[in-house]
Amino acid sequence: MDTPNLCARLADVLRARGLMLATAESCTGGLIAGACTELSGSSDWFERGFVTYSNAAKTELLGVPAPLIDAFGAVSEPVARAMAEGAVARSPAQLSVAVTGVAGPTGGSADKPVGTVWFGWCVHGVTHSEHRRFDGDRAAVRAATVQHALAGLLARL
Repeated sequence: MDTPNLCARLADVLRARGLMLATAESCTGGLIAGACTELSGSSDWFERGFVTYSNAAKTELLGVPAPLIDAFGAVSEPVARAMAEGAVARSPAQLSVAVTGVAGPTGGSADKPVGTVWFGWCVHGVTHSEHRRFDGDRAAVRAATVQHALAGLLARL
């Protein structure tokens, strides 16, 4: 399913359940929020988006503990989970999706190659996380991340 259709389906589910969404984005730089707000009427179900590209922003805006980032790195399961939980804790939204990854073409390492993305979803007070590795250039990695983030949210609803 393409991104606009994922957003439309998500909008229907969230409206029907009276839920609001917050996003916490690093490697996508607001693309998930942008995709959601492309839809007219998105204010019915989209509450806010946090673009926390730097480690300091993750700490200041989402409450991700700096020692957690120091211990595991920004692109990690614990940080993705903390981002998702922070987005709910620091907004009136009931659910969130968070992404942190290496979109490339630089920034990769042996442990975290380009295309590595960690996802966090906080739905009904339960946090889920998942790791993916996407192929392609920066645009392809970011587009795949947006789609997977939205599909993962729908699957958990």
